[in-house]
Amino acid sequence: MSETIFIGGGGEGYGEPQYLRLDKANRHGLIAGATGTGKTVTLQIMAEAFSAAGVPVFLSDVKGDLSGLAVSGSADFKLHAPFMARAQTIGLDLAYDSYPVTFWDLFGKQGHPIRATVAEMGPLLLARLMDLTDAQEGVLNVAFRVADEDGLPLLDLKDLQALLVWVGQNSKELSLRYGNVAASSVGAIQRALLVLENQGGSALFGEPALDLADMMRTRDGRGEINILAADQLMGSPRLYATFLLWLLSELFEELPEVGNPDKPKLVFFFDEAHLLFDDAPKALVDKVEQVARLIRSKGVGVYFVTQNPADIPDDVLGQLGNRVQHALRAFTAKDRKELKTAAETYRDNPAFDTAEAIQEVGTGEAVTSFLDRKGIPEIVQRTLIRPPSSQLGPIDAATRKFLMAENMMAGKYDDPLDRDSAFEILQKRAEAAAKAAEEAEAEEARLEEQEREFKAARRYNGERVGRSTSRRSSSTDSFGGALASAVVKELKGTTGRRIVRGILGGLFKGR
Repeated sequence: MSETIFIGGGGEGYGEPQYLRLDKANRHGLIAGATGTGKTVTLQIMAEAFSAAGVPVFLSDVKGDLSGLAVSGSADFKLHAPFMARAQTIGLDLAYDSYPVTFWDLFGKQGHPIRATVAEMGPLLLARLMDLTDAQEGVLNVAFRVADEDGLPLLDLKDLQALLVWVGQNSKELSLRYGNVAASSVGAIQRALLVLENQGGSALFGEPALDLADMMRTRDGRGEINILAADQLMGSPRLYATFLLWLLSELFEELPEVGNPDKPKLVFFFDEAHLLFDDAPKALVDKVEQVARLIRSKGVGVYFVTQNPADIPDDVLGQLGNRVQHALRAFTAKDRKELKTAAETYRDNPAFDTAEAIQEVGTGEAVTSFLDRKGIPEIVQRTLIRPPSSQLGPIDAATRKFLMAENMMAGKYDDPLDRDSAFEILQKRAEAAAKAAEEAEAEEARLEEQEREFKAARRYNGERVGRSTSRRSSSTDSFGGALASAVVKELKGTTGRRIVRGILGGLFKGR
């Protein structure tokens, strides 16, 4: 029989164990319910169970409550007595325990910094992040193509900003090759990048970039629980959703096919999942559906956490086989319709009405359905969720700091790395072009001074040298100097000066 994780007790008197099969855990899942109905505790006990089974976990801590996974629960806790009574009801021998945890934070304050390069993020997700129009997204794609063809690494925001300046300066030439590249679109993207930078998005982009292997570790046979501090990140919901989707995409791209493993290689909890789909273009929704459909063959289980199943598009919802539905409230006609739709997605249990049960379950109770050994959803059950073994609620700042210092990731990602990339390469080209122009100007000035001195000179008989003689002599003495003079004269024109003094030396691209 496959290994299982215990979720809680169902059936009459809650004495019938409800299990999630590990060999079906990569078929994805849903944790839904209104605010205050127990979703966070369900997420916590599932993370504990996966870790105990040797499965690494990634989850985002939106409210700061999940840091308690790193610390053992205690009999001194005010809910100890109710927890022990619940454990007795569902037949659980509750023992308090802590779990291996790594804290991450895009801003580097409550966890180890976590970064991605601009190139890894790609134009589709960046366009979503900055809410670009189709035309602006097209220009962004052109910029990425130019970077690839010209060997310009895009690592951080300043790389992309510098490249866009170059694209704007060369828009006419690029339009002939790639289609219309409007300066107005370039400007709009630059403004969006400025807004993103002001929101703290620059902390996400750069190096050292995250090594996915660091999220898929085990310690003493237990899976590492990776907790992303998301309380501050939620202030920029589009950045939050885009980062998590990027992480899923990277897992999809990099992990090998494993078929149907006995247990997942990683379980990924996507909290506040509605942010991923709010106003999302069809291309992005299609990408999420593709990832959800195919990433399970890479051994990754994705669990969406949201208030209402209606927040998830039907094509994605259809991929979620394991479900824990906490209470939903029906205050409006729309709420009642959504409640009925949610109930219809479960296999009926003749013992109760599913729609009524979804409204009636209390805090810590849920309507559940998991896949059986054949991958078929079991009949719906009213389930009392097991209490957590780790601390319920956040840890203090001192404990977090200590755990971060003792973690294997300490020092690996803390200091940013700024190696030569698009910004530095374009800057060096601009400096080289400016230096060449200055040298040419200096050479022209020298030649003009030489010509003036030659004109002012007298022959042995006291006659001034004619213009034609001077030019002949100059040409004869220095063919190279004359060629440099011709180049400088061209650069001294209006167009030449604009090229040399343009931001980043636009047209002086190395060949």
